[in-house]
Order: sequence, then structure tokens, then C-alpha cells
Amino acid sequence: MCKKSFIKYGLYLVLILQASFALAGNTAFNKLKQPFTAAEFALKDIDGKLHRLSDYRGKVIVLNFWATWCPPCREEMPSMERARKKLLKDDVVILAVNVGEDEDTIFNFTGDYPVEFPLLMDSKGEVIKNYPVMALPTTYIISPDGIVTHRTLGGREWDNDQILNELRAMQKKSPDKK
Repeated sequence: MCKKSFIKYGLYLVLILQASFALAGNTAFNKLKQPFTAAEFALKDIDGKLHRLSDYRGKVIVLNFWATWCPPCREEMPSMERARKKLLKDDVVILAVNVGEDEDTIFNFTGDYPVEFPLLMDSKGEVIKNYPVMALPTTYIISPDGIVTHRTLGGREWDNDQILNELRAMQKKSPDKK
């Protein structure tokens, strides 16, 4: 078995073990005991546009790690799109980093799960090395000043009012905003 397949299936097994708390409707964010500075990255989306994490400085970033073969990832995608629409005016952005898959696989996925937030490709697994991902999906919340403050393991209903309000509350208004 090749290394890539081993990693894929290893993460899938961990995902199954995590399923007990990755239920739809889960609204818990785990505040990190030791927040850390978000590692900069530059990844292309499926249209070839380059996205740098620093492009989103000053906003709350929902940084989601996912794969097309992951059932909870597939289940939470529609709620992430609904959340994106509800958060348009709130300086909260969603970035979904696909782990280890190619552009065609991700493009085909969007036929069943259309989203308008960036689907970034970490085909070589470089970005995931800087964020401890133990299962898919794993999502990090990054503060407007670039600090990773929260982590969630497993799927969420991202358009849940409790989650939306918590994300809005995390957004600090800079002095130059009116």
C-alpha cells in the first residue's frame, strides 16, 4: 500500500472513532489551552487562484481541513455554505483545505456540493503539517490578529445560531473601521 493511501485510510479510521462526537448539530468549540500563531500558507483553489492566509488578516477565519471521501466532511459542507451567506457582512471567512486530493476529484465533488467559499488544495500535505489534524474534518478558528484560538474535531452545523453568534463575537473591530 502506498504512503498516500495508508495516510488516507488511517485518517478514515480515526474519523470513524471520532464519529461518536461528530454528530450533526454539535455546536461546541474547543478553546485551545495554548493558542498559537497561525502558520502562513499559500494554496491554489480549484480555479487556480492563489490564496494566502495573510490575505484574510483582520477577519475571523474558519479554517476547515477536509476530504471528499470523508462522510462528516460531506455532511457539513452545505451548512458551511449557508453559514458563509449569513456571515457575509461580519468579516468572517471560511477556507476549506482539501487534504491530499487532486483538482479533478474536488471539482467533481462540487457538482454534488456546490459552495462559493474557497476550496484550497493541499495536495502534497504541506499545510496540514503546521496544524495538528487528528481526524477529518478538523476546523481551526483564527482570530483577526492571526492567532489560532479554537479547534473543532468532527462535523458541525455551521449555520447554527450559536456558532454564528460565537464567530461574530470573535470578530474584533479595528479602530479604522466605521
